[in-house]
Amino acid sequence: MAYSELPRSEPPLLDPFRDPERFEGVLMRRVIAFMIDVVILFVPVAVATIAVFLFGIVTLGLGWALFWLAGPATVIWALLYYGTTLGGPETATWGMRMVDLQMRQGDGAPSTFLLGAVHAVLFWVSVSVLSPLVLLVCFFNHRRRLLHDILLGTVVINNGSRAARLRAAGLGY
Repeated sequence: MAYSELPRSEPPLLDPFRDPERFEGVLMRRVIAFMIDVVILFVPVAVATIAVFLFGIVTLGLGWALFWLAGPATVIWALLYYGTTLGGPETATWGMRMVDLQMRQGDGAPSTFLLGAVHAVLFWVSVSVLSPLVLLVCFFNHRRRLLHDILLGTVVINNGSRAARLRAAGLGY
């Protein structure tokens, strides 16, 4: 086989050197999106907890037996939230949408429900087990990916409209 007939390796679809506007300012906006998502996750849990507390008062303490559901319900709610938002058409949580981010697979394909849910689980496990210092991994790779992003082969980038605005303004790093 001649050299010209060998398959050529294409650069990754989401390359920070070829498309810097896809990665410009992602880290700080990712932190902001995370804080928004935590609030979105917390509010229904807090409302449900208050409702169970009040129900316990009305039922003279019997309703407080429902507090054992708080832990499993919170985990299920978080998995559904991350799975449906990251696996949906926007491939972004509500917090990520507010700051013009989206999550993609390493080859640029959209995320799936399962990938979104596993992404959340790996994030919480890695931060809990390895300490929040594991988040420093993002400073040592060009795509600014966290450990759970690397393990799952995902990347968080600017969405198309923000990337187009940055490209038009000639911004990038």
